[in-house]
Amino acid sequence: MKKILLSGILAVILAGCKENFLNLTPPTSLSSATYYQTEDQFRQAINSAYTPLRELTDIGVYDGEMRSDNTFFTIYQANRGLDKSREAYPQFLIDATASSIPNTPGSRWGASYRGIAYANTIIDRLDANTSIRADAKNAMLGEALFLRAYYYFGLVTHFGGVPLQLKEVTNSQESFQPRNTPAEVYTQIKTDVQSAINLLPVATTFPQNGRATKGAAKMLLAYALMSGENRDYAAAEKELLDITKMNYALLPDYAKVFDPANKNHQESIFDVQYMADQVSGQQSAFAWQFMPKVTNPQFLMGFDGGRMNIFSGWNVPTDELVSSYEKGDLRLPASVAVVEGTISGVEDFTAELLTSPVNYTPKAGKAFRYMISKYFHPPYDIAFNTPDNFPVYRYSGALLLLAECLVQQNKAGAALPYLNQVRRRAGLTELGTATLDAVANEMRHELAFENHRWQDLIRIGNAIEVATAKGKRLKAQYGWILPAAFTVTPEKLLDPIPFRETQINTELVQNPGY
Repeated sequence: MKKILLSGILAVILAGCKENFLNLTPPTSLSSATYYQTEDQFRQAINSAYTPLRELTDIGVYDGEMRSDNTFFTIYQANRGLDKSREAYPQFLIDATASSIPNTPGSRWGASYRGIAYANTIIDRLDANTSIRADAKNAMLGEALFLRAYYYFGLVTHFGGVPLQLKEVTNSQESFQPRNTPAEVYTQIKTDVQSAINLLPVATTFPQNGRATKGAAKMLLAYALMSGENRDYAAAEKELLDITKMNYALLPDYAKVFDPANKNHQESIFDVQYMADQVSGQQSAFAWQFMPKVTNPQFLMGFDGGRMNIFSGWNVPTDELVSSYEKGDLRLPASVAVVEGTISGVEDFTAELLTSPVNYTPKAGKAFRYMISKYFHPPYDIAFNTPDNFPVYRYSGALLLLAECLVQQNKAGAALPYLNQVRRRAGLTELGTATLDAVANEMRHELAFENHRWQDLIRIGNAIEVATAKGKRLKAQYGWILPAAFTVTPEKLLDPIPFRETQINTELVQNPGY
């Protein structure tokens, strides 16, 4: 009797619901089925598409600066925790078969494809929307195309050919694609950026709002044209010259470029945006990552934050970098500080003095650590919560990239004014000749600690030579570096595809050498 009654009730329910029985979209809740209708909803979606830039910034510290000759790290043997996997990046010891290492301290692959997925959804949904004003629609489409191109540029320069996903993924089969060739990825990047250039505005008011502009898109396009196998320096020159005709300018004081009270200024072409309001989770933490491992962090930061915390001691300027600055270069004291103190036990460092590296000589019986000061603006109210933006493209970088582009076309005379414009701001004498080495050296010091150096070395062809020389210096300085470290071969100029991704997507073929 009970079985008959239950069957009858179920039949009535099914008959009443019919095809709506499986409609699982709650009418009072937002979902992808009901979202993407209004301009405000699309704007919120665009804001989300920018968020992976923050993870990529953190990853860039390890694979952009610490792999290069600019920086290294301070080892703390007493408490290493997950540090071994972080240490693998700058020593070229990544094991592609270990699932944890290629994804630490984050996943460039995962963060980039997350951003691409956001952008694809926005692009597809905007295309289908007929109710939003054309000017607003075009502006948001331009931002989405720029971001998709930016994420793909990071992927192709770090992994080589990667799967091109250009539509919103609606089922699992669409997620698992084989790798496209590097040439195909570069072609798509250029297509997206050229479309973005036609849609994005020129920056006219400063401070800017932090969104992508025509200048940022032209900068990305120039980098893409000057990278990879099929380079077009003449086309890149045109894009970079356009930037010089926009409203950007060098700030008179180099240190002010990085002051969080002066964000999105006239020299900023594109920054990753952060704010420290203690509740939104949108803060940066560079100052805490880059400070030395000390027993008394309150001396530097105005707040404790944990004695000898494992999150500090990264991206430490190398001795060679500090000594490579020309005498009188104003960028040195604006970029690097010296923390002097004493060592107790084996390696516990207590800070006693914060000073400039210019003409610095340690006092008898004292130890010291170098520290990046570009992003150091204490005192802080809470640990790991700072307001500093991170620069991606600056006008000085555009001038130097233009100088490089011109030198590569045997136009050294035309390159010299752009090179010297940057040197004058740094307080240096003008050069009489522009060479590729001179431009690369200027880029190194102008853009130090901005995650450019390793890719700059790859682009100009000096990466293996420079990284190998760094390894020899550090092995002579530190006895704990393994013999296998800094074995830099052409294959190591690309990262391994994260192990997790190769297990999920069997269509992926790992890069050679891993």
